[in-house]
Amino acid sequence: MESELDDRTGAAQPLAEAAARGQGAGHIAARASGATRVYGKDDAEVRAIDGVDIEFAAGAFTAIMGPSGSGKSTLMQCMAGLDQLTSGQTWIGDIELTALSEREITKVRRDRVGFIFQAFNLVPTLSALENIRLPLDIAGREPEGDWMEQVIDALHLRSRLRHRPSELSGGQQQRVAAARALVSRPEIVFADEPTGQLDSQSSAELLAFMRRAADEFGQTIVMVTHEPAAASCADRVVFLADGRIVNQMTDPTPDSILDRMKTLTAAGPRT
Repeated sequence: MESELDDRTGAAQPLAEAAARGQGAGHIAARASGATRVYGKDDAEVRAIDGVDIEFAAGAFTAIMGPSGSGKSTLMQCMAGLDQLTSGQTWIGDIELTALSEREITKVRRDRVGFIFQAFNLVPTLSALENIRLPLDIAGREPEGDWMEQVIDALHLRSRLRHRPSELSGGQQQRVAAARALVSRPEIVFADEPTGQLDSQSSAELLAFMRRAADEFGQTIVMVTHEPAAASCADRVVFLADGRIVNQMTDPTPDSILDRMKTLTAAGPRT
């Protein structure tokens, strides 16, 4: 499906130059070592993630997939500092989150991490522009140069800035959420099932922008999804089962992803 967000002209080049921020080849935006998250005790113990080692390269778009209960959302939440590991370590850039206090983690999330959630999480009483600016306002910062204006134009939101969320379609709300995630120029954006509540056209538009954000804007994106078509937009797909990384794939297609997911489901639970 052809999308207006596939246009690679106009504001794309200056936005790409602004986003590059000097990150060279080989830079790691986030990583985990021995990441383990355990819920419950004794017979009720559940290892949501179990000794995960992973790196996310700067400027790359990675999808995380796996059967229900495989630990993909838990891994993302621990990587983003939204949940605490039971053991192991995580880093955002060169900052080890697992060595920080909760207050320090909050500051890292605010300054270096962007989030796009399935439920949009927009403030209903604020306009689209106020929602986009919210991370900056909380931090007491102004956007760098004309960065925010370029993000708004890249997402085709200029005509919707005064509208509140209730006056926007689901696709428009998710584009506002995407703009909010990028406005602080984060080191990495975590997206948790971002197309889960969107129709096919809105999903295609959001995915096209996320692909463009990695290719042209130098943005690092990690997306949890259960949809093979969505995951096929990524550079790499990481497959989890029973809290462990069991496979990875580059240059994915919907069919190759679906075939791999069938083997994970067929394997059944670990004993």
